[in-house]
Amino acid sequence: MRITVTVIKADVGGIGGHTRPSDGLLNAVRNIIRSQVVKNGNGLLIDSYIGYCGDDIHIVMTHTKGVDNSDIHKLAWRAFEDATRVAKNEGLYGAGQDLLKDSFSGNVKGMGPGVAEMTFEERPNEAFTIFAADKTEPGAFNYPFYRMFVDALSNTGLIVNQNLAGGVKINIMDVEKGRIAQLQMWQDKPTLEAALMYPGRYVVSSVYAKDDQPILAASTDRLHNIAGKYVGKDDPICIIRTQKDFPATEEVGAAFNNPHLVAGNTRGSHHVPLMPVKLNSPASINYAIPIVSALVFSMHNGKLVGPVDGFASADWDYVRQIAVERTISIRSQGFVHPATLVPSELEYAEGYRARMNVLWSRMRPISNSKGQQFNQHKQQPLPQNSPRPQQKQQPPRLSQRSQQSNTPKPAAQKPMIPQKDVHNTSAKPVRNARKPNQPKTQATTTEVKKPQSSEK
Repeated sequence: MRITVTVIKADVGGIGGHTRPSDGLLNAVRNIIRSQVVKNGNGLLIDSYIGYCGDDIHIVMTHTKGVDNSDIHKLAWRAFEDATRVAKNEGLYGAGQDLLKDSFSGNVKGMGPGVAEMTFEERPNEAFTIFAADKTEPGAFNYPFYRMFVDALSNTGLIVNQNLAGGVKINIMDVEKGRIAQLQMWQDKPTLEAALMYPGRYVVSSVYAKDDQPILAASTDRLHNIAGKYVGKDDPICIIRTQKDFPATEEVGAAFNNPHLVAGNTRGSHHVPLMPVKLNSPASINYAIPIVSALVFSMHNGKLVGPVDGFASADWDYVRQIAVERTISIRSQGFVHPATLVPSELEYAEGYRARMNVLWSRMRPISNSKGQQFNQHKQQPLPQNSPRPQQKQQPPRLSQRSQQSNTPKPAAQKPMIPQKDVHNTSAKPVRNARKPNQPKTQATTTEVKKPQSSEK
């Protein structure tokens, strides 16, 4: 049976801030979605599940309509609109925050909610895991995805699983330009690694087996690219099929056991570790540590069994402790980079630019076009007769040395030649001095020869 799994998530309101949706808000979503689960042959959906991670609600839907189906996406949009009305009536913070458009336009992609979906031929024992994150961005999943499909030190299945050992196809999206490239493992491994160095721009959007079976689908929308300003972090969600030819459920889960630094946190402006949490956990008010939850499902004929809480066992308490320790460590650095993001990635960029405009307005050049030196305090040119700091004499440069070597040398001083004593008739004439190792030659004259100058 050919099944489509669609997951759509959005933040439409939180209690007292960015914590968790209210029960009234969740019930509003459930009422809309469950009304479309098939009964007596009527309904868009085979099955559904509604939960949350932090202040983000995720709607899991199974159906036979395929990806990008207008009816399925409109259903989710209606559910979030009803929830927004509840959030406004309850006075929840950020009511309708992720709904960036006034009306539905046929597909929720580019309208604010995050979407991950895939269509596949259901296996007899279909298994998949959904990872939902809050207080971070889509690139936060890059490192775990790399561990799942590329790093054999993290995943032994890349060695012993024949299908995975042959490599996979990984689609990388440039979320700033809205373009996508497919990279083949293993020949494109260095190119993949170069792209994953910068998760703020290059994001893993999907993974396929070599026979084109879909394995992974992830949301990639960046809200500030849609709205033109900060309206909340992008809070990614993804679906990963597991077991048999694909990574084991334990292998995809273990990819999150090393809490790595991601962009996000309070005001979406810091680097903080991604912490695995239990299902339906509120966001932390400890400066909003980025969190991720794992929903483990089985499915048969589109009917869901689960989810199992993938991060609920005791060993994940230890991982959470590591994440907390790393968070406190980097937060102790305060606002100093790399604890905070670079200016181009700051979500509250308007506020940062306002601060910097004050600094830039007071900037003055160090010297003018005539090369006059400026007083560092009064920003005035120094008077012409002002004493200049003495510069340490530097040895001549190579070009100066070569010039010196080409300068003609002064003429060699003529040697003193004894004059003939007119009174001493026995004095012998002085001959030319011969050079060392030069054979003796017989003098041909008794006259004294003057030595030639060294000048040419």
